[in-house]
Amino acid sequence: MRRPNPALCIACLLLAPASSAFAQKAKAQNVPEIPYESVPDFLKLPAGLYLGESMGVATNSKGHVFVYTRSANTRLFEFDQTGNFVREIGVGNYGFEFAHSVRVDSADNIWVVDEGSNTVIKFNPAGHVVMVLGHRPEVVAGAVATSNGPAPPAGKYTFSRPTDVAWDTQGNIFVSDGYGNNRVVKYDKNGRFLKQIGSEKAGNGKDQFNLPHGIAVDAQGVVYVADRSNHRMQVLTNDLEPKTTYENIGDSWTVCVSPGPHQYLYSSNSNPNGNLPGTWDTTGEIYKMELDGTILGRFGHASKQLGGFQVAHMLDCRNPNTILVAEIESWRVQKLVFGPLMGATLKSSAPKPAAAKPAPPKPAAPAAGAAK
Repeated sequence: MRRPNPALCIACLLLAPASSAFAQKAKAQNVPEIPYESVPDFLKLPAGLYLGESMGVATNSKGHVFVYTRSANTRLFEFDQTGNFVREIGVGNYGFEFAHSVRVDSADNIWVVDEGSNTVIKFNPAGHVVMVLGHRPEVVAGAVATSNGPAPPAGKYTFSRPTDVAWDTQGNIFVSDGYGNNRVVKYDKNGRFLKQIGSEKAGNGKDQFNLPHGIAVDAQGVVYVADRSNHRMQVLTNDLEPKTTYENIGDSWTVCVSPGPHQYLYSSNSNPNGNLPGTWDTTGEIYKMELDGTILGRFGHASKQLGGFQVAHMLDCRNPNTILVAEIESWRVQKLVFGPLMGATLKSSAPKPAAAKPAPPKPAAPAAGAAK
């Protein structure tokens, strides 16, 4: 994938409006803080092996951790539940060009979304490719994915810099086709196109997106889309009809729904790449919500130090009390362990344990010569 011209990028920044165009302070007020601890040195890489930009993180049913990372090459690593390195998956894979996200489905298949090759790739638990959605642009066609000309019409089976993937309980596949096409696409479990919402043109209407950057589906089949550059999360029916929006959580960079039985919704109002002026003071937190958008609390802040986040790009919430956060600019994955919610209205309502009853008196010692 052709990288952007640095001179053009600098010019864009100089001509851009204030930093609010790139990041927005969340409108939610008086949100309780959720205390947490970051586990130091959680991921243990072999000597001489390093993470680059950590774009995606996901866990399987065993608690193994998968990290999709950009470095000299895009790579997919697996670690066990204690953070020990297990293996690398897909070495030299034709679809590995510019990592964006990784997810694991209910059958422990590993799915990666590659922004550079315009593909969504499904690996089985053994690490073999079993499905490919999308098509990598041929070299002879030039830099199709990064063309500065008019966007071509969005195709049923081709993407333009896709960002994320999710599934419902029937196995239907949902792809956020984010940077180029500004749409969400639904396929059946075999990869057959069913429907889409949005188009190659960005917009802010109820059936439009401006960089759909993450996607998740709950147990009822409701679809949650991180509509990042529209400063909101969009909620869709399973048939991709607009349902509602959550507009008080800033820029939704990524979305995660915990498995349940009680499902929670998480969204990152990440501080953006480059640490533009003012963004450290207004962004960096992650929100924990009910599925209906009720905010339960928030955690985290912008920081390069462990415990803070430097561009939180993706979350794993398989265990809602232990969250994994993949960060771009700090080249790391953090494991966060939660404490109880703070705030009088959100403290645990569990009854206090009853006071311990006094121990019964010990029986008197038997008299000398008595039977034992």
